[in-house]
Amino acid sequence: MTQTSENVTWLTQEAYNKLKEELAYLTGPARTEISAKIAAAREEGDLRENGGYHAAKEEQGKQELRVRQLTQLLESAKVGEAPAADGVVAPGMVVTIAFDGDEDDTLTFLLASREYASSDIETYSPQSPLGSGVNGHKVGEDAEYELPNGKKASVKILKAEPYNG
Repeated sequence: MTQTSENVTWLTQEAYNKLKEELAYLTGPARTEISAKIAAAREEGDLRENGGYHAAKEEQGKQELRVRQLTQLLESAKVGEAPAADGVVAPGMVVTIAFDGDEDDTLTFLLASREYASSDIETYSPQSPLGSGVNGHKVGEDAEYELPNGKKASVKILKAEPYNG
């Protein structure tokens, strides 16, 4: 669940298993289905004006991209536990920050890779400006990050707890 470097992604056993299942489906039944769609569309005749053929080929391309992404992710993944609840911001934690020290202007988010994006909480990547700015800081500390316009912004870490989603 946490990323310690650019090339290693820490995953819980549950997340690893889920991604392995998705990869198995995409390289098995899903490939067979898309091949059948392409073959059926090809039999309809002229491929230049065959919308079904082109749609199926585009779907195949997207599917193969996801297979490559999953393969790369799983090859570099390390299975382990969620980060410790020691008050230090790390990937896999729900973080609450206050902008410019204003404790009324806060944001709570999950610091994690997009594989963990959840509909119930906003997710920021550890590589994002805000994510890299807060990563490694302790509760109570101030952290700086760079805004898209090049200016620096300051936030105060209010909470950092392991994600239990």
